[in-house]
This record gives sequence, C-alpha cells and structure tokens, in this order.
Amino acid sequence: MAQSGPLSGITIVDLSRILAGPYCTLLLAELGARVIKVEPPRQGDDARHYGPFKNGKSTYFASVNRGKESIALDLKSQQGRDIFERLLDKADALVENFRPGTMEKLGYGWGACTRATRASSTRPRRASGTAARTPITPPMTWSCRA
Repeated sequence: MAQSGPLSGITIVDLSRILAGPYCTLLLAELGARVIKVEPPRQGDDARHYGPFKNGKSTYFASVNRGKESIALDLKSQQGRDIFERLLDKADALVENFRPGTMEKLGYGWGACTRATRASSTRPRRASGTAARTPITPPMTWSCRA
C-alpha cells in the first residue's frame, strides 16, 4: 500500500493505538513508507470500536489508519512472536505508544528492538510521558536504522 514519496523503501512496524501513534504512522505512510499495523487478534485496535460508524466500520479508525497494511498478532504467543520478530527483522523502524514498561514486559524493550532492527545509530524519542514532568499522552518511542 505504500505510495511513492521521500520515504519510499522504508518499512515501519506500527504497534501504536488511539491517536498520536496512528497519526504519526499515517504521516509516514503518506510520505511513502510501508506501514504494517500490528493489532491484537479478535477485537483488533481499540479505535475500531470508536464511532462514528459508516457501514459498520469506524470512520475514526479509518481516518488515522488509511494507507497501512494490517496484521493481527498475539505477541504473548510463540507463533505471534515469531511472526513479529520476522517483521522487525525487515523493518527500518518500530513505532509504539504503550505505557512505560509494556514493551519490556513483552520482551521487546529498547535494547531488544534496536538489536532487532539492526540499528547502527539509534536515539529514543519521546512525544511525552516518562521524560515529561506532566505527561499528557503515553510515550512514543521509535527505533530507526541509520
């Protein structure tokens, strides 16, 4: 689904949800990146259940996730983890906006993900959260290959 643009050839694995993360990866997709959104199985991203709805589908979800590919993976199962790790192996970046510590609990903290994306130069970025004095949104971290 990637379009042509300055980020053509870049692959992003997207674990984000709600608004800030999906909007970030929407912009990356619109600039040409291939964005693969990973959603939990059964219910999918929480935003799929936010109204308004048209033809039974969330227009909110569609508005911030257009232009992305989607896959349902259970990151707590071995099969889901194997597939996720193959995605990470081919990815240039990972975007997530879970609460602090969630990625570590899943076994995909900063160190594991930077190794998985073979990053030669990485810097964590925070939209807000643990680095902010008064967090407004959960932190957003991404890891990129140089």
